[in-house]
Amino acid sequence: MANITLGGNPATTVGNLPEVGTKTPDFKLTNTELANKSLSDFRGSRLVLNIFPSVDTGVCSQSIRTFNEKASSLDNTKVLCISKDLPFAMARFCGAEGLDDVVNLSDYKTGEFGETYGVTFKDSVFETLLSRAVVVLDTDGTILHTEQVSETGEEPNYEAALNALN
Repeated sequence: MANITLGGNPATTVGNLPEVGTKTPDFKLTNTELANKSLSDFRGSRLVLNIFPSVDTGVCSQSIRTFNEKASSLDNTKVLCISKDLPFAMARFCGAEGLDDVVNLSDYKTGEFGETYGVTFKDSVFETLLSRAVVVLDTDGTILHTEQVSETGEEPNYEAALNALN
């Protein structure tokens, strides 16, 4: 379990992020067109998994904006924004903001992604939502970088995530 905070209050996740240097676990998530997507759909691309509680919070929406801006200049790189938000909410937000360099995926159907990656809140007012984390993968799914953000109300370290791709 990761021991983190939410608004300064202690919270835990169901596990820990996968380790750097290992192959990332597969996943099945839902995109904004309600189609299933798995890791194999993105093979051959470098990936930044931007994991967060909800697009309807300020820090989460800022992380999408920041990664969208930075992703547009990276070769062969996709940013996957992953939460338990309904796909409709994710599409609405990105459409209203004009954000088209990120892929929105939802774990709302099964919650398996959050369990497998260890990022589901086990307790706190965000119980069952995904904690704020970043996982960076190379083209064959090997993990290059992870960050479990210790205070959910803070943004991830964008530069560390992007530097892992150099």
